[in-house]
Amino acid sequence: MLFGRWIPAIAETSLVRRTALGLTGLAFVGGAVAGPAVAAQAAPEHHGVNLVAQSVVVDKGDHKPSRDRLVPHGVQGAQASIPISPEQADNVKAIVKATKKAGLDERAAVIAVGTSLQESKLENLGDLGANNDHDSLGLFQQRPSSGWGSPDQIMDREHATTAFLDGLKQVDGWQDLPLTVAAQKVQVSAYPDAYAKWENQAADLVANAWNNS
Repeated sequence: MLFGRWIPAIAETSLVRRTALGLTGLAFVGGAVAGPAVAAQAAPEHHGVNLVAQSVVVDKGDHKPSRDRLVPHGVQGAQASIPISPEQADNVKAIVKATKKAGLDERAAVIAVGTSLQESKLENLGDLGANNDHDSLGLFQQRPSSGWGSPDQIMDREHATTAFLDGLKQVDGWQDLPLTVAAQKVQVSAYPDAYAKWENQAADLVANAWNNS
């Protein structure tokens, strides 16, 4: 168990929230109940000639990241997709930009985008009042009461993404884990397999946004 706190998701609350978001037919996972790791690891510094590291920073061409970098071990199970609005596409770019700033690669961005697809359908959700799932907020449905930050911080897309990535970096071997396993280690959801179905769409969104963020 990565984090010390566990607050069970409540099925009835998730159902009401799913209805409020108009997500008929799609499983919705409650917000991230675990808080982020206390000490985030610093982004690694690259010295000398490192082609992999340089490709993230230096390559400003129009070439999309390869599928092998985005989905190195293939997808698990049936895949889902949703139409993406300009606002949602902008949120993808914000996640990708924060991922680059954190010194992480395309795979980390795919995991983050896939997690947000499941948690909020890539919408930076504020407080929905009676329909809110506990105190969950933002792109990753992080909870102030669980240590993810203040409500204002969680609604800041860079802060929310960085907090998620800080948790991801604490997961041993996250680069080689299936998306749904890596996401679950951070989010500690009541529905651990729900993230898997978004891997294809997350990879496509990151591929399109990587060189434009």
